[in-house]
This record gives sequence, C-alpha cells and structure tokens, in this order.
Amino acid sequence: QLQLMESGGGLVQPGGSLRLSCDISGFINEDYYGIGWFRQAPGKEREGIVCISSANAGITFYADSVKGRFTVSRDNAKKTVYLSINSLKLEDTANYYCAADPLPCGSSWLGVKGTWAQYWGQGTQVTVSS
Repeated sequence: QLQLMESGGGLVQPGGSLRLSCDISGFINEDYYGIGWFRQAPGKEREGIVCISSANAGITFYADSVKGRFTVSRDNAKKTVYLSINSLKLEDTANYYCAADPLPCGSSWLGVKGTWAQYWGQGTQVTVSS
C-alpha cells in the first residue's frame, strides 16, 4: 500500500509559477514505482501530463501541452516528487493529482486518460486567473 499526498496548489495569475509536491509513504518500496502527475479540468477526463521513473533511473516524459513549462523532479531522501510549473496559462486550471503505478514511466503514462494508476493522491487545485 502506498499513500500519496499532494500540496502546493493555489490561485495564481497568468504567467506565474507554482511548485506542487507529492509526498509518498507506505509499506511498499516506492523505488519500483513510476510516479506521474495528472490533471483534471472541470468537465474533462483526467489526463497524464508527466511521469518520472523509479528512484534511480531518472527517466521523465512530458505531454506536449506542458513541455518546456513543467518540470518534474524527485527527492528520494524525502520521498517526495515535485512538479514545478512556470508560465501558467488559464488552461492549466485543474485539479492536479499524483499517482504511482508499477508501469515504468513512459509514453503510456501520457496516452491513456482516466484513473488507471494503482495509487492516487487526493489532488490539489490549481486555479489560474487574473
């Protein structure tokens, strides 16, 4: 069992920045799980936007919609995965979730919508508004 908890969301103006955190805990060795960030806007399906591989591999994948503006990183000592977001746009408004799954980080994380991953956090709301 893994528990994931997101934090760091909030209200930000267009062009602003945020850093989201995903704290990981539990009895399973999370080193063997890929971690992904998903977002769900009102009336839309949840979609994967970025993933990072197990602890020592350092592989990342980004959706085209966020490439160049979003950066994922992992602090293994703190068991935390971060999502740094720059140049926020109105269309980035969504509830952001982190998820863990044995599926290695790759393009598959980004191509399938919905709640398919094994473990999920409760989400953190990001609202971009002027």
